[in-house]
Amino acid sequence: MKKIMILGLIFIMIFAAGCSKKAEEPVAAASNELVANAQEKTQAADDAFPTKNISGIVQWGAGGGTDSLMRPLATLAEKHIGQSIVVENKTGGTGSIATQYVHDAAADGYTLLMGAENPQLYTMLDIINLTYKDFEPVIIIGDETVGITVGKNSKYATLTELIDAAKANPGTITLATTGKGGLPWSVASYITAVTGATFNQVPYDSDASARTAVISGECDLTVAKIQSGLESHLSGDWKYISLFSKNKIEKLEEVSLITDDYPDFDQFLPWGPFYGVFVNAGTDQAVIDKLSESFMAAFEDSSYQEILASFNINPLGIKGEEAKTYLKNWQLNTAEALYKSGSITKSPEELGLK
Repeated sequence: MKKIMILGLIFIMIFAAGCSKKAEEPVAAASNELVANAQEKTQAADDAFPTKNISGIVQWGAGGGTDSLMRPLATLAEKHIGQSIVVENKTGGTGSIATQYVHDAAADGYTLLMGAENPQLYTMLDIINLTYKDFEPVIIIGDETVGITVGKNSKYATLTELIDAAKANPGTITLATTGKGGLPWSVASYITAVTGATFNQVPYDSDASARTAVISGECDLTVAKIQSGLESHLSGDWKYISLFSKNKIEKLEEVSLITDDYPDFDQFLPWGPFYGVFVNAGTDQAVIDKLSESFMAAFEDSSYQEILASFNINPLGIKGEEAKTYLKNWQLNTAEALYKSGSITKSPEELGLK
């Protein structure tokens, strides 16, 4: 009798297990179907991107160096992406207003950050807790040389004359800047470290505004990219008195290198601003790839290469991991230079860059 009962229990357990397995099969099939459908919808959305206009947010003001490079690039990229790219300037906070704005937007590829090097300095300077590590590079366009400029009627014909005046009268020589972390501030930090000269820094919302301040005589000097200041130099509206570089520029052969007057600057060079287009981290890779392909095609257009050449931009045209490596190395090298100069108090190790 016990054997019969045991056999009965075993039969019931086997039957129940079989029923359970049959019941799970439709559920598993339904689950697999849902996953497949979701993947198909995601792929379809990626293939359709973009279905509306794209916003391009420039960190600096209209007419500035960054703006002048991004607008023609966006116009060319539109032909390849299939939608309009509406370029908008959001100035302030050394570019951090635009950077935060794009970071707060959805990670869907419809809001692009069109920026320069500044976000790589934000955490060093406690501006905002964002860097390009919080974004994905669509393309790094290129980088360039910068120089120290004065107005056409300036009494300072050379950098040494300017430095000597600044040292003799600390804080009286006015430097037009774009704020802490901006290009003039960065180069001025190096000048202070090497020569001991200090300046009265007057902030403006863009390099174009800073340039106007020097041309009009409102400020004594600024630091300008070659692409944004060459025309004014050639026309005689202002003049470069020193290049922050180890190498001469063809159209500025008469301008001395900063290492000619102060060899100690050699330890900080080469150094200069760069330009790129970025999307939020977390954006689907297929969307990033489509954006990169479109912007790369625009970059390679002969008309855009002519623009880069006319602005004396060193063309890079890099994306993906190559772009990320470039960004990482630029940030580390700059942090080391600023730390050595005393412009920042935290070492690259303390900043988590090494």
